[in-house]
Amino acid sequence: MKKITGFLAFIIMANSALAQVRTPAQQLIMTNEDSLHAGVNKSKTVISGYGSAFYQKNINAKTAAMKLERVVLFVGHQFNSKISFFSEMEIENAKVSGGGSGEIAMEQAYLKFNLNPRQYITAGLFLPRIGLLNENHLPANFNGVERPIVETILIPSTWRELGVGFYGRSKKIPLNYNIALLNGLSSANFVHGTGIREGRFEGSDASANNLALTAALQYYYKDFVFQVSGYAGGTNTLSKRASDSLNLSSGVFSIPLYLGEADVQWQKNGVAAKLLGTFISMPDANQVNSAYANNVSNTMYGGYAELAYNLLEKCKKSKGQQLNIFSRYEMLDLNASIPGNAVYDGTEKQQHLIAGLSYLPIHNVVIKADVRLVHTGEENPALVINPSPVRIPYKQNNQLINIGVGYSF
Repeated sequence: MKKITGFLAFIIMANSALAQVRTPAQQLIMTNEDSLHAGVNKSKTVISGYGSAFYQKNINAKTAAMKLERVVLFVGHQFNSKISFFSEMEIENAKVSGGGSGEIAMEQAYLKFNLNPRQYITAGLFLPRIGLLNENHLPANFNGVERPIVETILIPSTWRELGVGFYGRSKKIPLNYNIALLNGLSSANFVHGTGIREGRFEGSDASANNLALTAALQYYYKDFVFQVSGYAGGTNTLSKRASDSLNLSSGVFSIPLYLGEADVQWQKNGVAAKLLGTFISMPDANQVNSAYANNVSNTMYGGYAELAYNLLEKCKKSKGQQLNIFSRYEMLDLNASIPGNAVYDGTEKQQHLIAGLSYLPIHNVVIKADVRLVHTGEENPALVINPSPVRIPYKQNNQLINIGVGYSF
């Protein structure tokens, strides 16, 4: 496949996720967690959850794999009309054992304090409002078996940290707003090829030596939802003494990382579209590379466009069901600019074209199938160290076939 150009992916699609976006006036009740969040739950203690599994065929590698990707159990409790507790425990890859790839982790654990009908505070482990997917990542909320690549690497999906957040909506205009103070990332843990994903603490021994601020605005206009969000925080977790020993800047916001994101969603008559772009800047990446040799970039960027159509939109006999045909084009570059002590990796400049179907017999169950075409830059031989004798030669183009199921309740 030759280089995928432009936003070619703007072809047929219909996305159920837009129907589940929280509006300024109300929240659609799709799960028991939603009922607790909206304060309309029938019992004090609420059980909810979601999960997904998939099959993937890798054409280049000539391999196939199946995985119970994740199972998440939500437990929440409403103490009174003002205070509620939200928690989710996630098991990834079905099994946790020595040397295995499974994981058990808390996806969220926070208290919500209602100040009035329009404003509330969260405190604990929660997901900041960045991008489209982070807060709305249930399997029925996005098209494709796999989560969007840009919102998996550049904006790490289910990105949660410890902190306190303030959320509200305007009384006079259709505007949601929020700001949060969180623990920062750890640049020492950044891994080449995974963006900032490995720098998250996710509530585990999180450093309070460095902090971060996030904020977002959501504006609703007719059939559109517009959002801008941002993140700014220090990435050096060390004390001044330890920082000096590695020639690193020290302080709460030292070795800063900035992330900006903007997106728009539109839905009408069974047609839906999404557009998202994000940019990450780390001006002092050279300090990180000197101290840890982890080949960190100064800037990264990415974006995607998605279009969909619900083939059952006008079928009266299939009321409540959806058959969404969709396509999504993604592009990203994890080393858009690099410091003098970094090594350029062409494989980190990527384009992805995904097309497929999502069938929802009910709102909370989805069966998916798609094909993903991948194109990257050339591999840098300087980054291939001690290759395996059975290593498959790198190819700039690849195709992946995916089939999956998901649920939420």
